[in-house]
Amino acid sequence: MVSIEKAVVARISKAGSNFEILVDPDKALEFRKGADVSMENTLAVREVFKDSKKGERVSRSDMEKHFGTKDVFEVAKQIIKQGEIQLTTEHRRKMVEEKRKQIANMISKQGINPQTKLPHPPQRILNAMDEAHVDVDPFKRAEDQVNAVLEKIREVIPISIERLEIAIKVPMQYAGKASSLIREIVPVKNEEWKSDAWYAVIEIPAGMQGDVYARLNELTAGTVETKVVKRKQV
Repeated sequence: MVSIEKAVVARISKAGSNFEILVDPDKALEFRKGADVSMENTLAVREVFKDSKKGERVSRSDMEKHFGTKDVFEVAKQIIKQGEIQLTTEHRRKMVEEKRKQIANMISKQGINPQTKLPHPPQRILNAMDEAHVDVDPFKRAEDQVNAVLEKIREVIPISIERLEIAIKVPMQYAGKASSLIREIVPVKNEEWKSDAWYAVIEIPAGMQGDVYARLNELTAGTVETKVVKRKQV
């Protein structure tokens, strides 16, 4: 159990009423991300407050009314998952930086420089985000912020989102492993198993082309054959 001095407030409002708990910020964030974290070790105090600074506690009947349970740990889970965690400046900075890197990696894999047809490295994306003064929400999923970030950094660097439809031919001796590898990365649109090889068609973001080719070449000792059959802007 975290000490009260090191705890931060997590809160939520329901029907005009405030509900607050005092939590270990690291454990609360881990739980919010889906980790199996004990509420007993997360809460500094086994109470739900109307106002934690004043020590005003919420009644069990109010907990039942708004959360469907009188169990403090169950209420705490809902507050952490759905509410707001009052992070320290340092925690917020770390979360923002982590989210920035996630977004930059996603854009690097999906986007290309239309002038060179090559992907922008993640660091170049991060630099463009700085130059374009992009704000990142540490609590919002990276996937949900990509489009807004793209619009901003297009003012700084040339970038387009392009998807490629690629035909693949893998000799039969490597077909099974190649099929498994591809399915770990993207869905297979079409495929045909013949006596000499496995033939497939996949669709990937243009920025992933080099990585996919490298992994297939390594797996097949360079015997894979690939061909871009369609390009489309998204």
